[in-house]
Amino acid sequence: MVYLAVALFIVTFIFVIWQPKGLSIGWSALGGAILALIFHVVSFQDVISVTKIVWDATFAFVAIIITSTILDKIGFFEWAALKMARAANGDGRKVFLYVILLGAMVSAFFANDGAALILTPIVLEKVKLLKFDMKKMIPFIMASGFIADTTSLPLIVSNLVNIVSADYFHIGFLTYLAHMVVPDLFSLGASILALYLFFRKDIPKGYNPSDLSDPSSAIAHQGMFKASWVILSILLIGYILTELLHIPVSSVAGVIAIVFLVAGGSTKVIQPWKVIKEAPWAIVVFSIGMYVVVYGLRNAGLTTLLGHAIQGATHGGLFAGTMAMGFIAAILSSTMNNMPTVMIDALAIHSTTATGVMQHMLAYANVIGCDLGPKITPIGSLATLLWLHVLGKRGISISWGRYLRTGIVLTTPTLFVTLFGLYVWSVVIK
Repeated sequence: MVYLAVALFIVTFIFVIWQPKGLSIGWSALGGAILALIFHVVSFQDVISVTKIVWDATFAFVAIIITSTILDKIGFFEWAALKMARAANGDGRKVFLYVILLGAMVSAFFANDGAALILTPIVLEKVKLLKFDMKKMIPFIMASGFIADTTSLPLIVSNLVNIVSADYFHIGFLTYLAHMVVPDLFSLGASILALYLFFRKDIPKGYNPSDLSDPSSAIAHQGMFKASWVILSILLIGYILTELLHIPVSSVAGVIAIVFLVAGGSTKVIQPWKVIKEAPWAIVVFSIGMYVVVYGLRNAGLTTLLGHAIQGATHGGLFAGTMAMGFIAAILSSTMNNMPTVMIDALAIHSTTATGVMQHMLAYANVIGCDLGPKITPIGSLATLLWLHVLGKRGISISWGRYLRTGIVLTTPTLFVTLFGLYVWSVVIK
C-alpha cells in the first residue's frame, strides 16, 4: 500500500511537470486519481472529502483569473505600469523598486498566477521600450517572477495555496488578513532588499522617460476603466463579508467575474465566451485529482509520519514550531510543487495534537513555506512554470542552473525573515 501510494504520486507528479506533448495538468492529475481508485489506494468517499476541501479554492481561483484577464484587456495593469515608470522620473533604481511594488499589489489582489501571466509580459515590454540590454533586463524579469510568489500572502485570494489552507482549517477572510498582512510586509521588505543586493550591479542607473507612452493611451475603454475601480472596491467589501456571513470566497469572486464579463461584453472590450473558454478550468480537475492522489499518501500513513516530525518540533515552543513548519513546507514545495505540499502538510498538521494558537501558527507557517519555498526551484509552483512559459514564448530562456543559484540565495533569507515576522506578530496580537 505504501509503495503503491508513493509510486502513484511520483508518476502523477512527473506527468504534471513534464506535460508530454502538451498534456494538460488536469488530465495528468485525473489519471493519477483514477489509478488510485482502481488500485484501492483511495475510496470514493475520499474523492468526496477532497472535493469538499478544494472546490471553493479552485472556483475562486478561476474567477480571479477571469477578472484579471478582463482588467488586462481594459489596459488596467499596463496603465499602472506606465504610471509607476513615469513616476520614477528616469531613476533606474527607483523604477526597479516600483516594479516590485506593482508586482506585490497585483499578486495580493489578483493572485500570484495572475501576476505571473499578466504583469511579466507588461514589464518585459516596457523595459524593451526603455532600450535596456539583456543584462539590464534580467533584474526586472527575475524580480517580477520572484515577487509574484513572495508577496502572495496577505489575502486568502492571493494564492490558491492560501485558499486551500484557509478552507481546510476554517480560517475566515478577516482572521487570515489580521494574521498574515504583517508577515507579508516582512516578506516584501526582505524581498526588496534581497533583490536589490543580488542585482544591484546590473540595475540601470537611469533611462529616458520620454521613451514611454502616456499612461492614458493604455486604456482601451474609459468607461470600463472607471467602472473597474468601483467593481473592485465592491469585490474587496464582498471578501470581508464572506467571513461575517459565512459564505464561500468563490461566490463573491464568481459574481464579480460575471459582472466584469457582462460589462466587458456590452462595451465590446472582450468576447465573454472566449474569456470563459480560455480560463484555467484545468486547475479545477488538477486540484481534485492531485489531492485525491495525496489522500492516498494519507491513507498509507505517510502524512502521519510527517505529523510526528512536526509534533516533535512544536515541543520547542511556538518559535521552533513556526520555523520548522515553514522550512519543511518550503523544502517539500521546492522539490514536489506547492500544490500537493500544502495538502500533505495540512493533513500532517491535522494528525498532530496541536490545537488553538499552535495549530493555527503551523497552518500559517505552512502557507508561508508553500508560497515562498517554490522560488528555490523552477518546478516549485504553477506561477513559476507559467512565468517561465511566458518568457519562453518571448524568446527568453532562464536555465535551471541560473534559476537555482538565484532562487536559493534570494529565498532562504526572505523565508526566514517572513517566518520571524509571523512569530513576532503572533506574539503581539495574541
